[in-house]
Amino acid sequence: MIWKLLWLFLIYSFAGWVLETVLASLKQKKFANRGIINGPFCLIYGFGGFFITAFTRELTGIWLFLGCAIVASLLEWIAGHLIEMWYHERWWDYRKIKWNLDGYVSVPTSCVWGILGVFVIKIGNGLCMSLYGMLPGLISRIIILVLLGFLAVDAIATLTILFGHSKNPERWIAADRDIDSATKKLGAKIDDVVNRRITKAYPQKQHTESEEEHPEIFAYGCSFYKIALLFFIGAFLGDITETIFCRITAGYWMSRSSVVWGDFSIVWGLAIAAVTALLYKYRNRSQQFLFWMGTFLGGAYEYICSVFTEIVFGTVFWDYSDIPFNLGGRINLLYCFFWGFAAVAWFKIFYPPVSRLIEKIPVKIGKIITWLLIIFMLADGIVSSAALARYNARSNGIEAENSFESWVDKHFDDERMAQVYPKAKKVG
Repeated sequence: MIWKLLWLFLIYSFAGWVLETVLASLKQKKFANRGIINGPFCLIYGFGGFFITAFTRELTGIWLFLGCAIVASLLEWIAGHLIEMWYHERWWDYRKIKWNLDGYVSVPTSCVWGILGVFVIKIGNGLCMSLYGMLPGLISRIIILVLLGFLAVDAIATLTILFGHSKNPERWIAADRDIDSATKKLGAKIDDVVNRRITKAYPQKQHTESEEEHPEIFAYGCSFYKIALLFFIGAFLGDITETIFCRITAGYWMSRSSVVWGDFSIVWGLAIAAVTALLYKYRNRSQQFLFWMGTFLGGAYEYICSVFTEIVFGTVFWDYSDIPFNLGGRINLLYCFFWGFAAVAWFKIFYPPVSRLIEKIPVKIGKIITWLLIIFMLADGIVSSAALARYNARSNGIEAENSFESWVDKHFDDERMAQVYPKAKKVG
């Protein structure tokens, strides 16, 4: 399954680059190499095809069109925010199109993405899989790995150059004056080539103002350290909230943790971190705006999480089939509204004091605490994933094949896993 999805990612990245390059070249009346990286790949199309295939596989009819439009638009909206956050530039702008959201996405373009998504599911994937089937298994995997390696090197190099240029645009100019340093001159040349290509590919790009930095204040603004700590705070408080909610509604205590060590709900942690990063610039907007954005983003996020855990772990951790107005049992309208209310409460009530509290932490201590928590959560996630994998394998009668799997079976047997994940259901 994963090899086929990676194949689709590469094919759609290349097809998207061809489409974007042809359209841009016709519009500008000269060749325009589209995409962030230098190679013939447009990553947003690759990710779009990948996620649409993975997350809309159960949908049909109008729901398939809407699902494709939502997934692609959400991806475009997130990409636009990340580019502006990291590079302080806006590479596309839909503000001249009616029914747009801050120029990142618009209803007409979302409809186009929906039509393309339906084409991908109904026709494109079949053609790509036919081509994939013509290649011997080993050769197809070698081709995929080689292309992914090339793609990774190209992407890391290009994004690093762009990030460094956005943080200090005068850096390479000064380096170019240093005639004794061939390395810096080469770096300046590469930097110039990359930036000229991006400028030609996106002639409408605009520079945006970045938030003023305060290095003497820990995790100021919407920084990496603040988002990381909000993830842990949200994961812990989310687990506590769900545990109390289940006690009130179900009448008994049950674990709502996503991991085997500690009371952390990864879904809530990622939700708090993501909503803060994506809606930070809108935090002073009206409550109605935040409510509907939270409702939409929360519903899409919960649906994607449900499909992801089923694909990766073969397990469904929640099922809303008994609640009215549900979609495949993965989300329901009532809980989507809960996400909306949560977004309003977060930005209007809880975020300001939590943000101020985090910023009062001494800089060095804050960084040490953050990285220790990250290392702990990575270890917790690895062990939890291994425990879930063995939990699923044991249910299929598969014995442990090495000492690590035996250790997992000993410390996380079926009884322990049933306590940690009482609502988990095995799926085919």
